[in-house]
Amino acid sequence: MNGSNEAKNTVSSLASHERVLVTGAGGFIGHHLVRFLKNKGCWVRGVDIKEPEYSPINEADEFLVLDLRNFENCETAVRGIEKVYNLAANMGGIGFITAVKADVVRDNILINANIVEASRLAGVKRIFYSSSACVYPKYKQGDPEVIPLKEEDAHPADPEDGYGWEKLLSERMYLNFQEDYGLEVRIARFHNIYGPEGAYDGGREKAPAALSRKIALAKDGDEIAIWGDGKQTRSFCYIDDCLEGIHRLMESNFTGPLNIGSDRLVTVDGLVDMISGIAGKNLKKKYELDKPQGVRGRNSDNTLCKKILEWEPAISLEEGLKKTYEWIHVQVSRANKA
Repeated sequence: MNGSNEAKNTVSSLASHERVLVTGAGGFIGHHLVRFLKNKGCWVRGVDIKEPEYSPINEADEFLVLDLRNFENCETAVRGIEKVYNLAANMGGIGFITAVKADVVRDNILINANIVEASRLAGVKRIFYSSSACVYPKYKQGDPEVIPLKEEDAHPADPEDGYGWEKLLSERMYLNFQEDYGLEVRIARFHNIYGPEGAYDGGREKAPAALSRKIALAKDGDEIAIWGDGKQTRSFCYIDDCLEGIHRLMESNFTGPLNIGSDRLVTVDGLVDMISGIAGKNLKKKYELDKPQGVRGRNSDNTLCKKILEWEPAISLEEGLKKTYEWIHVQVSRANKA
C-alpha cells in the first residue's frame, strides 16, 4: 500500500497567511473548508462553477467563478498558491451518481487532471485530493453486517460504477504525479459526510439530508418514503470531524489514501428513527424497492487513521443529526412561508 512514511505522522501548524486554494468552494464540504482554513490563519482562494449557496462569498479572501473542466481556468485558479485542496466534483447522492454516470466521469476526470497538471506547472507544494468510499469493491459490501473497509481493500478493484471508478483512477493519477514529479499528494476517502449548509433537495442531497427534509415536511403519523428495504447500512461522518481530518492529513507526512469517516454502522431504518426522534414525530415507513440503494453495507475501518493522525472522528451521530435536522427544518419552514 502507498504511504510508507507512517512513522513520520506529526501534524505541523499551518503557516500564518499560507496561500491556499479550495476548489469546489461553492459546495458543501468546500465552503465549510474555506471557513475552517480562514480560522486557521490562511489566505484562501475559493473556486467553483457556482457561488456558495449557504454562506457568504466573502468568507474566502478571493472567490473566482470558474469552470475547472477548462485547463486555462485551472491555471488561473492555482496562480500564486502554495497548497491546493481539490474538492471540485460533479456529484450527489446515490440517485444522482447512478443516473448520470457518463457526465460524472467525464467532468470529474477533466477537473482532476487539469488541477493536478496546473498545480505541477505552477510549483504548488502540496495537493489534497478528495476521494470516496465508493472506490471500495462491491464484492466486499454485499452484507449489511459488512466488515469495516481498510485502505488496502480497494484492490482487486471493483468500485461503484462510474463515480467509484473515476475516484479510484484519479487517486492513481495523483500518486503517479507524486512519484514522477515530486508533487506532494494527500488523499482522503470520505465516508458519507453530512451536516448543515448543504444540499437537502433537488436530487443531489445524500441520505441524512434527504431524510431530514422528508421528516421536516411530514406531520405526525404521516408516511415517508424510504429508498430500499431500510436494512442497508452505512456510517456517517459529521462535517466538523471531516474538516479536522482533512487538516490533520494535509499537514501530516502520510502519502497514501486514508479513510476519513465514522466507524459506527447504522441501518437506514435506524437513521430514520433517530431523525424522527429528534423531530418528535411518529412516522410510518413506505419502502420503495425500485429506487437506487447502492451496496448493502459500507463501514470505515479507522485503524490506519488513528495510527497516522493520532485522531478519529468524535462527534456522535445523534449530535450531528440534531444540528443537521434543525438547520434543514429552518430552511424548509422558510421555503413554505415564501
